[in-house]
Amino acid sequence: MLPEVVHWLQPAAEKILVDGTLGGGGHTVALASLVEPNGRVIALDLDPEAVVRTRAAVGSLPVEVVAGNFKNLPEILHALAVDRVDGILLDLGLSSDQLADQQRGFSFQSQGVLDLRFDRSRGEPAWKLLERLRERPLADLIYRYGEERFSRRIARRIVAERQQASLRTADQLAKLVRSCVPRSRGQKIDPATRTFQALRIAVNDELASLEQALVRLPDCLNPGGRLAIISFHSLEDRLVKHAFRDDDRLQVLTRRPVRPSEDEVAKNARSRSAKLRVAERRTL
Repeated sequence: MLPEVVHWLQPAAEKILVDGTLGGGGHTVALASLVEPNGRVIALDLDPEAVVRTRAAVGSLPVEVVAGNFKNLPEILHALAVDRVDGILLDLGLSSDQLADQQRGFSFQSQGVLDLRFDRSRGEPAWKLLERLRERPLADLIYRYGEERFSRRIARRIVAERQQASLRTADQLAKLVRSCVPRSRGQKIDPATRTFQALRIAVNDELASLEQALVRLPDCLNPGGRLAIISFHSLEDRLVKHAFRDDDRLQVLTRRPVRPSEDEVAKNARSRSAKLRVAERRTL
């Protein structure tokens, strides 16, 4: 949704912008090219591999790449001697680089370890979570974070399977979930999607980070500065919608979420569930 992001963030010379979810660097590079010569983009990511890739790719563009969580933006800006910024972008989806990495388990076809962590130096991988949790808590997790109505059936099958052998890879788990979830004719979303979403949210503590960011980020904006957030499932979108609506510091600019164009969905099927919401910092 790059054209939509550019439209709503209004990058221009001398502006300071934040890309809080660097990913593959596409948004960062595009925004940086529009704030030259005196502007700047501060790009963050929890994934150390994304940070390394982008540092090598930005060349002479005015980009400062930082390894960190967007919920900690106030501390990051303080360390960089930046008071406030003119725009903040959060794209909460997975990057193509993460999906392509066969050693991390983000792709359902991956035969690598089912890890799902953005930063593999912190927390426990998803396969350990599957081994540790009892059936009821596991079913609750899949239902809560994945909104999967077959969560109990899936959890029961996981517990039965792990008594025979560990579920260590993404393709093993995806195959198991598909055997538990009926697939209707014409359904485009893989039946394993909601379970993988739930596990990824859990191991990265994603919703808690987003909740904290929604409280803290408005104070990082100059008056008139904009906060743009792209979400990919209802749990995230609901948090963003309510936070924007209920925050007296913000003026909602998108009464309804902005959706990707038909052309973008045709080129990138993963974008079909994207929703962009934008709010502006009121005058102090």
